[in-house]
Amino acid sequence: MYARVTPYKMKAGTKDTATTLMQSAKENILSLPGMVQFINVMSDDGSGYVVALSTNAETPPETQEKIQSIWSAFSDILESPPTPGKFEVIADWKP
Repeated sequence: MYARVTPYKMKAGTKDTATTLMQSAKENILSLPGMVQFINVMSDDGSGYVVALSTNAETPPETQEKIQSIWSAFSDILESPPTPGKFEVIADWKP
């Protein structure tokens, strides 16, 4: 399994707007090829991380386009475009 970990920073006072936009994108997010799990965490100051677990080691160009399209909905409230990191999952523990 693989993870895309994307740090981001929303503009001040946009947490509710970001949450609403994320909820409206849920179907598009969960239907990305290889998607296993999606986690989004955000602090009150608008900084956060998206952790997307996938069965795909690489992100094909067509999937990358879909991801960029999803992020584009947040362009007015992001401080800067997010840059994802790609990782291999070495532990996925559940109690």
